[in-house]
Amino acid sequence: MPLTIPPDAACQTERLFEGFEDLMPFRVHDILLVSSLYDSFILREDGRLSELLIEESLELNLQRIPAITHVSSGREAIARAGSDSRFNLIVANLEVGDMDAAQLARDIKAAGLDVPVVVLAYDYREIKNFVARNPVTDIERIFLWQGNARVLISIVKYVEDKRNVQHDTEAIGVPVVLVVEDNIRYYSSFLPVIYTELINQSRRVIREGITAAHRMLRMRARPKILLSSNYEEAAAHVQQYRQTLLGMVSDVEFPRDGVLTPEAGFQLARMTRELAPDVPIVLQSSRTKFRTLARSEGFSFLRKRSPTLLRDLRRVLVQQFAFGDFVFRLPDGSEVARAAGLNALEAQLHKVPAESIAYHGQRNHFSRWLTARTEFALARELRPRRVSDFPSLEALRHDLITSIGEYRAEQRRVLIAEFDPATFKGEGNFFLRIGGGSLGGKARGLAFARHLLLQQYPARRFPGIRVTVPAMLVIATNMFDRFMNDNDLLDFANQSSDDSEIRRRFLAASLPGELQEDLMAFLGQVRVPLAVRSSSLLEDSQYQPFTGVYETFMLGNHQPDIQVRCRQLTEAIKRVYASTFCQRAKAYVKNTPYRLEEEKMAVILQQVVGTAYGQRFYPHFSGVAQSRNFYPVPPMTPEDGIAAVALGLGRAVVSGGKCLRFCPRYPRNMVQFSSVEDMLANSQFDFWALELNHPADEAGSGADLRETRFDLAAAESDGTLSAVASTYVRDNHAIYDGSSIPGLRLVSFAPVLKHDVFPLAVLLSQLLKMGEEALARPVELEFAVCLPPAPGEPADFGFLQIRPLAVSRGVREASFEDVSPAQILCQSSKVLGNGHICDLRDIVVVDFHRFERAQSQQVAEAIGYLNLKLSKSNTPYVLIGVGRWGSDDPWLGIPVAWEQVSGARVIVESGFRDFRVVPSQGSHFFQNLMAFQLGYFTVNPDAGEGFVDWDWLASQPAVEERDWVRHLHFDSPLKVLMSGKTGQGRILKPEAHLKPHVVV
Repeated sequence: MPLTIPPDAACQTERLFEGFEDLMPFRVHDILLVSSLYDSFILREDGRLSELLIEESLELNLQRIPAITHVSSGREAIARAGSDSRFNLIVANLEVGDMDAAQLARDIKAAGLDVPVVVLAYDYREIKNFVARNPVTDIERIFLWQGNARVLISIVKYVEDKRNVQHDTEAIGVPVVLVVEDNIRYYSSFLPVIYTELINQSRRVIREGITAAHRMLRMRARPKILLSSNYEEAAAHVQQYRQTLLGMVSDVEFPRDGVLTPEAGFQLARMTRELAPDVPIVLQSSRTKFRTLARSEGFSFLRKRSPTLLRDLRRVLVQQFAFGDFVFRLPDGSEVARAAGLNALEAQLHKVPAESIAYHGQRNHFSRWLTARTEFALARELRPRRVSDFPSLEALRHDLITSIGEYRAEQRRVLIAEFDPATFKGEGNFFLRIGGGSLGGKARGLAFARHLLLQQYPARRFPGIRVTVPAMLVIATNMFDRFMNDNDLLDFANQSSDDSEIRRRFLAASLPGELQEDLMAFLGQVRVPLAVRSSSLLEDSQYQPFTGVYETFMLGNHQPDIQVRCRQLTEAIKRVYASTFCQRAKAYVKNTPYRLEEEKMAVILQQVVGTAYGQRFYPHFSGVAQSRNFYPVPPMTPEDGIAAVALGLGRAVVSGGKCLRFCPRYPRNMVQFSSVEDMLANSQFDFWALELNHPADEAGSGADLRETRFDLAAAESDGTLSAVASTYVRDNHAIYDGSSIPGLRLVSFAPVLKHDVFPLAVLLSQLLKMGEEALARPVELEFAVCLPPAPGEPADFGFLQIRPLAVSRGVREASFEDVSPAQILCQSSKVLGNGHICDLRDIVVVDFHRFERAQSQQVAEAIGYLNLKLSKSNTPYVLIGVGRWGSDDPWLGIPVAWEQVSGARVIVESGFRDFRVVPSQGSHFFQNLMAFQLGYFTVNPDAGEGFVDWDWLASQPAVEERDWVRHLHFDSPLKVLMSGKTGQGRILKPEAHLKPHVVV
């Protein structure tokens, strides 16, 4: 008997489907991004963001993919939004050139424009300062960038959901998920996770759909997410959408009636339970005391400070809250082939019938499909062409194939392509990726450098010099996720405090099979030395650069046996992965607004810039340049910048070893070489190179994966020293440029900086200016140079890294008061920092009177012990020592790693009795000091650069003393004053009685 559907039931079924195309009436089609060029590039991640937008849009069956238009100022944004009605979302930085985001939002509203303004900020501290001094009522919402491009997807979804939720729920009852959170950092993490899980859920249920209409409904009717930050707004949402409320994720403590209420989340949850008894409710708090109460009332509970918070949230969402191929056709519509991507399209064009090519060409199918895949340049090139323009269909075929081939060649030069073992030849200056995850911060910076070099091409101004980013392959972060999950390492690595055990477990684990196959194919075509470099999500970010926190390894890649080379490469990759969880990294992350759980590691395999000299491989010189000099000496100004260079590989520079520092604008004015004695004391006496036949490391320490130190005689025998050398003649106590006469060789860079063997200073000035304009902030870049091997051949300048310099902004300038010299513990005219600190009662000091340089490693360990002890009790302190902090050379200072001093708020370094301290600008240690905005005093009494009252320190009783390191505690605080404008700084002793205010 046939089934008969009652008329009423049929109408109900029709109503379920008739409105799906009308869902989401408000869609973000065009985004106006108001930011610096650098921030725009980072968000796009060289096409990755567009891929995400396409992917998410197609998952929801949207008819148009959101487009991004970039402007650099608020005034330009207002003009564009006012003259072009297509923009329906503005995403802005906190500062947008000529105004801040609050003023931009007010002006947009005053202009009568109904365009939401969302802020995407990069530093949590700046957000708090911004909110404290600006009314933000006209801003739709503030989000925090934490290295994940999906936050912009979340912003788009958030704005769409907020405007569509009432329509969509009333139309067909689209469900609602309510998120209640007032902390910007947390909801900026939560929303990408929740949206990702909703899309994953949509994918799962789509497969369960019965008909095409049913599947389409499921795609388009995904739950809407509402975000509230106070009780009243959240309660109103519960009241309005209680019939369609799918679930709620709520903080426990947030404002109610304008007052921060400790149990507002429980009050909201109870009200929700009364109105919608079956709705799952998840409460979150950093206070574990609420767990028992939550569970007793039937609510799930998540601990905010848990290292697995985001994973736990995904689990709760899953458990408790239940685009396309190019199809070649003939004119009759029958399918003859299909292509999933550009490679396949090119391959199929060789084989498909000419009638099919004509069929699609007449209808602009090729250009349309390419546009949808963001291949805009090729699409624009093909679209004006008509089939009638060609003498035959075979000529049309040939033109299409040629155009795609030329375009792909340009892509390989300009864009980041997927690694294809079947087509990879290891030729040219490639930039490839393995995996679909993020490139990480360092690789993004290098992609941005390629972008800048192609746009402005500085080599045009420097004929005979190739300025390039060396060829590289990036293993994206999804491979890191695979590695961690396949080997069940995440929980162990998060919890372990034993670096050696973490390293052992990671080395014993296996990389994903397809990654191993790709690496073998890569090594089959690449026989040059490789640098295996970290590129985490957060690395080289705007405010927390994470410099020197993770590992880099160097491979000669020289052995004839590919299995040996592959073993070394996989070991290096796993060691970089392991460094994500080392104690140094954990201590660093602890001092940032970020979570170790949010960090993911990509790995860069980059060709080393250099030349082989027998079994040694290295460039003529390497270095670091910064567009801001924190210790300028007249006539230099801070804006003139500073560079540090060394013969050989750059390890001497970034580790704080001996190198040459100069100002690119005044390259002959070198303070550290102002006398013969200074040159003898400060000149580089050895160099780092890659040993191609490095013996295997039987101890498993990874020493065979690192550079080796050689003396200058080796460089002279290689013929590389003459380009950077001077000669000291003992008989007349004089130094002569070059190495043509007998004597002691010194690395002075005189041939380069005085005799223009290579235009280093001018080139660095140009690159720093280019970078600073693009990033809209001071920058740092790393480089390596190979001079021409023969006359008429080009020199190579390898652009190895670009990152923002973390410079503090918006801090009130400190004023100095006239005090008695006896009240001053430390004074310096070489201070990094700004403002005043008045809550420090502890000092960790190296005993100046007893310390000997031979004891520096022992002293570093003692400082690390006291730092850990003070950090556990959240006790900040002043660290005072002798020599250069963080130097790899124990004879230059105390070789502490960052985690050994991470709890210090102010650091003082003083010269030895017989040795002046040169601030280590360019080193990773120095970059981290700036990132955390520590006060940093450099003291050289013999040069008139301040003093430390060592006798007073020695007279104070110690709480604890270990190996010439003393911990002092005072009942009243010290006072630290720093002027960012003048570079002056003072530390006043406790209980200092200050005289009337006098500005110094």
